[in-house]
Amino acid sequence: MSDYIITVNSTVDTTKEWLAERGVPYIPLKYTIDGQTYSDMEGLSSKEFFDKLREGKMSTTSQINPDEAREALEPYLKEGKDILHLSFSSGLSGTCNSMKIAAEELQEEYPERKIIVIDTLCACLGEALLLYYVLKQKENGATIEEAAKWAEENKLHICHDVTVDDLNHLHRGGRVSKTSAVLGTMVQIKPIIIMDDNGCLKVVGKERGRKKSLNKIVDMAAKQAEGYENEIIMITHGDCPEDAEYVAKRVQEKMGIQNIYINNIGTVIGGHTGPGVVAVFCMGDKREVKL
Repeated sequence: MSDYIITVNSTVDTTKEWLAERGVPYIPLKYTIDGQTYSDMEGLSSKEFFDKLREGKMSTTSQINPDEAREALEPYLKEGKDILHLSFSSGLSGTCNSMKIAAEELQEEYPERKIIVIDTLCACLGEALLLYYVLKQKENGATIEEAAKWAEENKLHICHDVTVDDLNHLHRGGRVSKTSAVLGTMVQIKPIIIMDDNGCLKVVGKERGRKKSLNKIVDMAAKQAEGYENEIIMITHGDCPEDAEYVAKRVQEKMGIQNIYINNIGTVIGGHTGPGVVAVFCMGDKREVKL
């Protein structure tokens, strides 16, 4: 059985150390803010980045292009490894398409190797949660084809439940419509967002007040997770650790899950959500639920 490596984009939004411990290389997207361009995971700290957003600075992001994807993947092929790449959702970025173009080109040059690119239809710690379980498949002896098949069959069971302080950042980045963004301008109205089955963000409701919105995303996760064995719950936040800790406590109380991973949202995705975003990621039946 050929050895294979699992690679991801920096939009998994874990720490570099978390990925390094698991032997998972990442391919960073880039962002530009205050006249400087940085690589995701390698530029500004979350605090520095969100402080700039709070000051009114705008962040723009750029997808990985095919040449960058090729440059990142080829060394592993030269080492004789096959590659399973879990890509950032095609519904939010052209990065996945660039990864597939690079894979097709490299496959022609390395016909003896296997290169599989999965459009995860996930973002942020949703990508990381899928990675977590795919790594378990590999640890349990799954071949690259078996691990890829598991990822394809289960990626839409990765649920993303999100609330933001307002939708202006998402609207400016083209991630939600102007109509949806109107919600974000209403005093104390906090939008509730999911990732839909096309890997796009969808506003599914609103709550009056921050605490209610935080409780709502936990309630949604608990409903989605019914019948699923969640080994871990992941929570991300936009430089608001107290809110993330509150959500973690609610998850423990409502879902009975103690294994919780919390991390700041990354600088690429965080540039679109803005500070104050909080999201819960779990394995569940359907991404959109009615409560």
